[in-house]
Amino acid sequence: MTLASPSTELIAHHPDTGTQWWRTAVIYQVYPRSFADASGDGVGDLPGVTSRLEHLVDLGVDAVWLSPFYRSPQADAGYDVADYRDVDPLFGTLADADALVARAHELGLRVIVDLVPNHTSDEHVWFQAALAAGPGSRERSRYHFRDGRGEHGELPPNNWESIFGGPAWTRTTDPDGTPGQWYLHLFDSKQPDLNWDDPEVREEFEDVLRFWLDRGVDGFRVDVAHGMVKQPGLPDWDGHVTMIEGSDDVDGVDAVDGSGNRGPMFDQDGVHEIYRAWRRVLDTYDGDRAMVTEAWVEPLSRLARYVRPDEAHQSFNFAFLAAGWHGPSLRRVITSSYAANDAVGAPTTWVLSNHDVVRHASRLGLPDPTHRPNGIGHGDEQPDAALGLRRARAATLLMLGLPGSAYVYQGEELGLPEHTALDDDLRQDPAFFRTGGGERGRDGCRVPLPWEGDAPGLGFSPTGATWLPQPAEWAELAADRQRRTDGSTYELYRSALRTRRTEDLGAGGLEWLEGHGSEHVLAFRNRDVVVVANLDDEAVALPAGAQVLLASGPLDGGLLPAGTTVWLRAS
Repeated sequence: MTLASPSTELIAHHPDTGTQWWRTAVIYQVYPRSFADASGDGVGDLPGVTSRLEHLVDLGVDAVWLSPFYRSPQADAGYDVADYRDVDPLFGTLADADALVARAHELGLRVIVDLVPNHTSDEHVWFQAALAAGPGSRERSRYHFRDGRGEHGELPPNNWESIFGGPAWTRTTDPDGTPGQWYLHLFDSKQPDLNWDDPEVREEFEDVLRFWLDRGVDGFRVDVAHGMVKQPGLPDWDGHVTMIEGSDDVDGVDAVDGSGNRGPMFDQDGVHEIYRAWRRVLDTYDGDRAMVTEAWVEPLSRLARYVRPDEAHQSFNFAFLAAGWHGPSLRRVITSSYAANDAVGAPTTWVLSNHDVVRHASRLGLPDPTHRPNGIGHGDEQPDAALGLRRARAATLLMLGLPGSAYVYQGEELGLPEHTALDDDLRQDPAFFRTGGGERGRDGCRVPLPWEGDAPGLGFSPTGATWLPQPAEWAELAADRQRRTDGSTYELYRSALRTRRTEDLGAGGLEWLEGHGSEHVLAFRNRDVVVVANLDDEAVALPAGAQVLLASGPLDGGLLPAGTTVWLRAS
């Protein structure tokens, strides 16, 4: 392979001159119930997270994002919030949250907490008051209550479906036992959607922001960030909403790639008024407090609207995640993402795995490595574990070589695969139950982490208890087995993050390089580093005399094997 010199036509992104930490940060997602358990009950907790923060420092990340730990009946693993200003006893106390933030700051880590504004728990005081107050009340205006259709109101108000399966409406029962109004829930029936046209809802969440900002958090990840505002009138819609929905047509500058939720319940223009108001709140605090949106939105030009200068700071690039293992798709998404985000002065925020998708070490090992199933279980098409890990390491090195910010999901630094053999009778994801098992759901990516290969529960809990069972093969992937072990996935991540920092790649530019002879080989220059990712089925020759800084797998002399990414010193 002879890499041609870059030209102005191949420059996809110029270096970033901004100085805010979030523009280039690598942020580690902690799913608290599965990170570390200090109490011994088998469920991870905040003291457990605090006890393992040194792991993140050793890894080399800049910040930690905590999935919800608020008071909740746990119908959807804490994404059904009953009290936004308190910690659920399952995870600890407010004092534990304060201690975690304080310790993270001592170690040089920033802390982002989850915010769930699209819906509350049905056990939230507001929803309980709405049920008691009845139709037409002030209390019910905070949610979407409607009379049913049909002669006796026996039909839902519209035909919307829940993302978790089944109808998006549940009918209430009046105090006298007769059927009452219906309420909207885009997710589980225990997660009623808030009505963001109600000014009290808006005031409440601005106060919630201040509550946590006053306690020292550095920002927020916004759940279902594109879903709070619904089209007026809640019209019928013939589409079908899933966790990840869209076409597979990745073409054109403004890529449409299957990473967006569509319909009158998503990506309405009014949602941007909310983010402008929240940005004004964050800007009153020092320390560059940040906000990242979980917005499954396409095309990329609409996603970029969430990170305009007066709105959020980051938005996850799910188009990159959705492209899978396909060189031309990845190149188009990368180029299009920079074009869209650069136009509004925002960084691009890369991600490969999180608590809602099959881990990329398994997803990329499927026979179709662009397929995105919602969970994998017994009887489903199984991934090739070795192939998946090899590709996952290569995809990660590609991601971390890109300018911008990046998110790492807990356990991916260990190369953890999805638990694809979890017994169905152990599953807890409401998506599994609401689809009658048609979707396996997300439990397989939420299994407790392995810290010590020879300890009960692999060191997750002092008692050995784990809320979901860990695969036996995870013992070899435990953190203590991989630390200071040449060639381990953990050490690959450490080396990549260290090199990314020393070479200032997060603030760099991207110039595509040609001359490698295959559309499934991606090569680009970022500052003084050349990144070459071989997504082809055959090895390709590296430039003669190239200085290798880092490789995702063994090299074959002067060849870059299939499923491997390398960082080279630019000549």
